[in-house]
Amino acid sequence: MRIQRRDTEQWMSHRLLPHNIRERIRRYEQYRWRETRGVNEDTLVQNLPRDLRKDIKRHLCLDLVMRVPIFEKMDEQLLDAMCDRLKQVLYTEKTYIVREGDLVDGMHFVMRGKLLTTTTNGGRTGFFNSVYLKAGDFCGEELLTWALDPRSSSNLPISTRTVKTITKVKAFVLMTDDLKFIASQFRLLHSKKLHHTFRFHSQQWRTWAACFLQAAWRRYSKKKLEESLWQEENRLHDALAKANRSSPSLGVYASRFDSNIFRALRHRGNRMARVPDRVPPMLLQKPPEPDCTSEE
Repeated sequence: MRIQRRDTEQWMSHRLLPHNIRERIRRYEQYRWRETRGVNEDTLVQNLPRDLRKDIKRHLCLDLVMRVPIFEKMDEQLLDAMCDRLKQVLYTEKTYIVREGDLVDGMHFVMRGKLLTTTTNGGRTGFFNSVYLKAGDFCGEELLTWALDPRSSSNLPISTRTVKTITKVKAFVLMTDDLKFIASQFRLLHSKKLHHTFRFHSQQWRTWAACFLQAAWRRYSKKKLEESLWQEENRLHDALAKANRSSPSLGVYASRFDSNIFRALRHRGNRMARVPDRVPPMLLQKPPEPDCTSEE
């Protein structure tokens, strides 16, 4: 560790890296050493025979993978394929895993730590959504939807969210080629449960669902307000007609009072109609459906 630290310091000094970047590199190297003791596990395991590599990967990854709800329904063959292709990644605090608008080149499954995922829906004014991710959650689901689509182009999808670590994070990542292979196995499941589980745990789908419900509630509230104003006007009209029939002199005062009330009700209705919604009804587009069906 001392030799590696010395070499790293010499390299940073030679490249004239700024102080804040040097501190980030030191924190990362210290965290990586504590987790791996300087051993590159991926290189070490890949050089072993296939059967031994399979058992080691299952020992290292299976329990952690089973904590992710989307993998609970997989059979043994798919789990082995998943464990064999997962790569361990480590992140220190305040590290951006992906930014909104960047290309998504991997799907991350959180094993330990806490992250913050945010979106502004492409920078549109007046919209912001943030969610915390913890162990068992995942991000980069745009890549899974892209990989499951047999008609998808070679262009990688664009991230709809910014993902930033809050604490030290240990995760597994599936890169593009590996996820393409796993996605081809997903179709064999032909499971609606997998489809619903993916949407339930996807932050992209959760955000769209929240905006959809808020827009529906605002339309319902506006309709109820209009109905209540209409009922009040009818009730006042009936009261005015009754007052005119019982006493003409009283009807004159009631007519003036009634006109003032009508004016106030119309002003209130117009003012409520002019108030802009905090979240426009059609601000977010519905995310694409993952194709989990089996091929004919």
